[in-house]
Amino acid sequence: MTSARGYLDSASAEPLHPAARETLLAALERGYADPRRLHRAGREARLLLDNARAVVAECLGARADEVGFAASGTDAVHRGLLGLVRARSATGIVHGAVEHSSVLHAVAWQDSPGHAVVPVDALGRVEPAAVDAAARRAGVAVVALQAANQEVGTVQPVDQLDLPDGVPLFVDAAASVGRLPLPTRWSALAASAHKWGGPAGVGVLAVRRSARWTTPFPGDDGLDQLGEAAVPAALAAAAALQAVLAEREETAARQHRLVDRIRAAAAALPDTEVVGDPVDRLPHLVTFSCLYVGGDELVTGLDRRGFGVASGSACTASTLEPSHVLAAMGALTHGNVRVSLRRDTTDDEVDEFCAALTDVVSDIRAGTGL
Repeated sequence: MTSARGYLDSASAEPLHPAARETLLAALERGYADPRRLHRAGREARLLLDNARAVVAECLGARADEVGFAASGTDAVHRGLLGLVRARSATGIVHGAVEHSSVLHAVAWQDSPGHAVVPVDALGRVEPAAVDAAARRAGVAVVALQAANQEVGTVQPVDQLDLPDGVPLFVDAAASVGRLPLPTRWSALAASAHKWGGPAGVGVLAVRRSARWTTPFPGDDGLDQLGEAAVPAALAAAAALQAVLAEREETAARQHRLVDRIRAAAAALPDTEVVGDPVDRLPHLVTFSCLYVGGDELVTGLDRRGFGVASGSACTASTLEPSHVLAAMGALTHGNVRVSLRRDTTDDEVDEFCAALTDVVSDIRAGTGL
């Protein structure tokens, strides 16, 4: 058993990978100095930081000089997306209706008449032709499309896009890095280390050398100048990513099997809707909505039985606001639960969760007289 037993919210934050913990502790002894300084300690910190960039770049299929570390995944999204816009004369952003809130906030901050939202189908997927058509409108600077959705798990057809020349593609890959093969046709890509078992507070921004990108905020240009990177944390993030990629196929196969059991248990409940693509999806995640049951009641009831899950919008769960993702899909926006497995979630945990879910839903509905 692990200390995280019952924690089924890894899509918010995966528990620290053992490789990250070991590397972090070792790097604290050597990576404390400012990597921009020329003294010995600074040079050693720079060596460690450069090594972290090289490892992450290899894992992403990029060059080391195409990768930088940001303060968070949100910071990486904002810098990546807005930096592509700033390097162009147009300002419009085309994006899918189910993008992460960090993308939506960047779009709102940019404030352009050229923005366009591409709808999704009932599974949460955009139609590539619709994205391509929107990208050909006047005033469009960038297309933003996530690799996979953070709430329902549906994979987006990123590599099927046929964008016009001169319109770059920004990909939010936070939900999929370390879990699925990444799209290859991107100009800039953002991710977050705590999603794959690295430390919190480490975002990753990758920008192709062929892409025009300018830092959108005050500061120096260049991916190695995004800020004072926490060197030990960056190195730990790289170690975790390398480790999860080595385990990815085995872990994904096991998680697919376990999630299928949860999907079946949820679907067997009366008046319950399981959402997202059942096949072409993130391996570790499932979302479902129950009629006549509040999302906060479900979270609280399951927590009392030892299971930590998410509800509401996965981006703003602290407010339990209705999910814009589910609304865009035409799905139920209340009584929803997102379950996301840890890399070491066991068969017994899933069996116990399915039993607890049935009991909690039944108890809540019985309490309302339904």
